[in-house]
Amino acid sequence: MSKRLKDETSEEKILEAARRVFLQKGMAGARMQEIADEAGINKALLHYYFRNKELLFDRIFTQAAAKLFPKVVTILDADLPLFEKIEGFISSYIDVMSENPYLPLFVLNEVHRDPEGFYKRISGELKLPRPEKFLMQIDQEVKLGNIRPVSPLQLFMNILSGTVFPFIAKPLFQMHIGVDEFQFRQFMLQRKTEFARFVIDALRK
Repeated sequence: MSKRLKDETSEEKILEAARRVFLQKGMAGARMQEIADEAGINKALLHYYFRNKELLFDRIFTQAAAKLFPKVVTILDADLPLFEKIEGFISSYIDVMSENPYLPLFVLNEVHRDPEGFYKRISGELKLPRPEKFLMQIDQEVKLGNIRPVSPLQLFMNILSGTVFPFIAKPLFQMHIGVDEFQFRQFMLQRKTEFARFVIDALRK
């Protein structure tokens, strides 16, 4: 095995281990030693590939965002009926968040800690979704009388928050209601259609 292929294999092994640890402990609670143990390597080797936890999480975030953002860009820019866009947007977000449920808290922490730096970092590596076409489409549907009067930006924020917030509140939700990991995943799978139906029904005249 070439050194390059070996390095790529080792990095992916570390990333998979880190995802499992971040899933269990969250960004704040995870420790580099735990990630090394999960990957079956020593801590020195882990630091050879990733100097600190933040760099490791940045890589994981970028990989997850690289799966999500192109889907969202395609949906928002497509010439699709409004309701299909809403369904696709909600479904894509929930799919990626379900596989990476620690991401929303990480983003919130980074945005509050260094909003300008975080924005520059992700916009330099990824094509960020732009909602302008989606907002114009909502406004046009209102003007045509196809949906009830609604602020396009308020609707967009409601869809985004209703999709992401369950993952942010997941620990409290699990403790207070007694939902385990499997039940939560089933709940979010169901929410893809339930929440989309809720939003669409609220828009119908």
